[in-house]
Amino acid sequence: MKSFLPAVLFCLYSLLDATTAFGQHAVIDSLKRILATQTEDTNKVNTLNQLAALQIKRSDFSKSLEYANKALTLAEALKFTRGKAESFKNMGSSYQNFNEAIKYLNNALTIFNKIGDTQNIGNCNYEMGKVYFYLQQNIPEALKSILIALRFYEDSRQKIKIADCYRLLGLIYSDVRENTEALTQLFNALKIYKELKDSVGTAYTYNLIGEIKNGEHKESEALRNHFHALEIYKQLGKSGPAFGIPWTIGLIANIYLQQAETAEALGHNTKADNKFTDALELLKSRLKLEKEGEMSHIGSYIQLGRYYMDLSNRTFGKDRNKYILNSKMYYEKALDQGKQSGQKQIIADSYSSLSYLSVLLKNYKEAYINQSKFILYKDSLINEQTTKKIIQSKMQFEFSKKEAVARAEQGKKDAETKRIKNLQYIAISSLGVIVLAVSFIVSIQWRNNKHKQNANALLQHQKEKVESTLEELKATQAQLIQSEKMASLGELTAGIAHEIQNPLNFVNNFSEVNTELIEEMKEEMDKGNFEVAKAIANDIKDNEQKINHHGKRADAIVKGMLQHSRSTSATKEPTDINKLADEYLRLAYHGLRAKDKSFNAIMKTDYDDSIGNISIIPQDIGRVILNLITNAFYAAPLPPEGGFLDPDYKHSPTIWVSTKKMDDKVFIRVKDNGPGIPKKILDKIFQPFFTTKPTGQGTGLGLSLSYDIVKAHGGEIMVETKEGEGTSFILKLPIT
Repeated sequence: MKSFLPAVLFCLYSLLDATTAFGQHAVIDSLKRILATQTEDTNKVNTLNQLAALQIKRSDFSKSLEYANKALTLAEALKFTRGKAESFKNMGSSYQNFNEAIKYLNNALTIFNKIGDTQNIGNCNYEMGKVYFYLQQNIPEALKSILIALRFYEDSRQKIKIADCYRLLGLIYSDVRENTEALTQLFNALKIYKELKDSVGTAYTYNLIGEIKNGEHKESEALRNHFHALEIYKQLGKSGPAFGIPWTIGLIANIYLQQAETAEALGHNTKADNKFTDALELLKSRLKLEKEGEMSHIGSYIQLGRYYMDLSNRTFGKDRNKYILNSKMYYEKALDQGKQSGQKQIIADSYSSLSYLSVLLKNYKEAYINQSKFILYKDSLINEQTTKKIIQSKMQFEFSKKEAVARAEQGKKDAETKRIKNLQYIAISSLGVIVLAVSFIVSIQWRNNKHKQNANALLQHQKEKVESTLEELKATQAQLIQSEKMASLGELTAGIAHEIQNPLNFVNNFSEVNTELIEEMKEEMDKGNFEVAKAIANDIKDNEQKINHHGKRADAIVKGMLQHSRSTSATKEPTDINKLADEYLRLAYHGLRAKDKSFNAIMKTDYDDSIGNISIIPQDIGRVILNLITNAFYAAPLPPEGGFLDPDYKHSPTIWVSTKKMDDKVFIRVKDNGPGIPKKILDKIFQPFFTTKPTGQGTGLGLSLSYDIVKAHGGEIMVETKEGEGTSFILKLPIT
């Protein structure tokens, strides 16, 4: 399906929705009869909108626009707000022009937000995601809209809509070659479709997974998924989507052609002959079904052109010319349809193939013309692909279903931090007042010996108050220090969660696949197909090895983190400082990314391999490094508008972490390209409770604690800064 442009994908996706309700013709006829009897009221608006929605599912967009426009005109006359919103939504879903589609969907969304219709807020965002992806290839906006829709569907527990969102997310991630994430989303969708016994959604998702597996050169896995889809479509028969069987057999034929070409290149001629024969049978069947269903033949034409071109390359004599002419005929048909639908990739591929075929026919003038046109379209495509890569690099799409909860928790933490700071200020102020009171009492005692006893008693009383206040201040300081430690723990936890999530995803996915394979193996063994059962058993064995591999990955990550988080009795141990610095760099980055999805920075490292192990308390020095790196990320400039990071652009947020051995000392440098530290506050940065961050975002203890830890190791912490250019913090530690 990758050879089709987004506009064609949009039609295919709409056809999928069209087939989820069998017997729509009868429903449409029934609604038309009702419409003929209705007066000009809100019920008629609703009926018109129902008809428009059904025509959208049938991909009859001209008819859906006709009904939606009539509904809008009547709704405006009746001042029927909900009817207007439904009309706008249907018009936005019908237009194949991006600007028109987005305009009407935004109109609908505005009204649904005002009246608090959460279900339709989700529906509008879902439709907008499809429009952004299929009609404009605006990946960030498409993801944003689909994730908003997903949140609303999850709140209302609409499982089928949740599965649709997962499936579309899988398509989007696949489009930008994020295959691991794409498969995760598609497996999520597949699980729900199977649970709901939604055959159409299940078959469609199997095909999408098969395409990704084929792109990863896992042809056996790809074929297995496509055959699952084909079996479902055959069982559905006429109640299923018309495009289902031809689309699926086209995907299978494509893999057979690849296998035939590979076998031919390796000199396995018999295998190549068999695969070419299998591919041709499927392609003929696909073309026949497409003609009967009045569907586009463009995919079949491209595949048949490729088939006859392959055949001409392995044939000599008169037959070769016949195959060349057949290939030329199909590529010309594909070219005509590509021009009609404006599909540049199809046009470029067709011109390239026609140029090659013209050379084989010794028509060099025609070959030159076709090659020139191919170059013209190829340049246009390269520009589009470059734009797409820029969009991809700007994307920061990390799926987070608990964003609202995280913000609420952060708000609570900020409020608690503010409360503690207020207690601190009250304690210090009270202490100042008490000190003044004590001074006043002493002066009275000095001047008036007659009231000495009374003054002493009062002084004793005030002393007790001072001691009590000092104890409260110490307790407050201890709370703040614990808060700083918990903040560090939060950074570590977020980073660890990110590190361990990927191997866990693989373990879950391969476990589910093995469950299905075991069932298949049982069925094949019951049928007596022991060779097929053995092949499936080999697949299960391969998957078990993958599960074991990724399980060990997760285990190694957890063990590595425990080494840096377990409690200590302040005992030094030999530690690889390069590895320690690199681990905390990644954990600091992932921790900040978990809090703020828009955060990004360029990270550069330079480690001295000659250092070896040095004697330190790793969890303490790790906390210092984490604190310095987090501060550096905070100080780095914001990325340019859109989030694109250019390593050659000096204002892109950049962090440098390096180590260097000099004599019997090790130097660890953390540098940023932020605004630098002003001279007037440079002397205060290591003081407890001093911070430049906004209220609630810092305790002012990070650098103070870091200073104490480094001093306890017999080292030094130094700072180099220049306003407008950046800051470097340097740890100087003894090797032994």
